[in-house]
Amino acid sequence: MVNAYNNVLWNDRKRFMGMPLSFTRYILTDKKFITSKGFLSLEEDELDLYKVTDKKLSLPLSQRIFGCGTIVLNVRDVDTPVKTIKNIKNPRKVIEQIDKLVNEQRDAYRVRGKDMIAANLDDDICDCDSDNSDTE
Repeated sequence: MVNAYNNVLWNDRKRFMGMPLSFTRYILTDKKFITSKGFLSLEEDELDLYKVTDKKLSLPLSQRIFGCGTIVLNVRDVDTPVKTIKNIKNPRKVIEQIDKLVNEQRDAYRVRGKDMIAANLDDDICDCDSDNSDTE
C-alpha cells in the first residue's frame, strides 16, 4: 500500500508494547499525512501538511519504556481537526520532519498559521444585536 503514494518519506504502524502489531499505518509524504486503518476493509484519512497549525509531543512513561511516543497535530481540516499519531518509534525525529515539511508546504502555498486562523474570525464575532437581560 505504501507504494501507492509518491514521495513517501516516513511510514510506521501504531505499536503495542514497542511492536508494530496494529492495523493502523501512518504514512508521511512530502505534501500529505495519511492514516490508514483496517485489515479487510480499509479507511484512509489524508490531511494536507500546510493546514497544520500546532504540534504536540507526548511521551508518557509507558511509551518511553519501549522507545515510543505520541504526536498530536491540530489541523485546519473539517473532518479531522485533531490528528493523533499514537505509539510510534522515534517520535522526536518524526515531529521534526513534520515541522520541516509543514514549513516547506506553507512557503509553497504562501500561507502562514496566522492566515488560517484569521480566515475563521467571522465565526468568533460577537452578535451585538442579541438580547442581554443581565445588563439591564
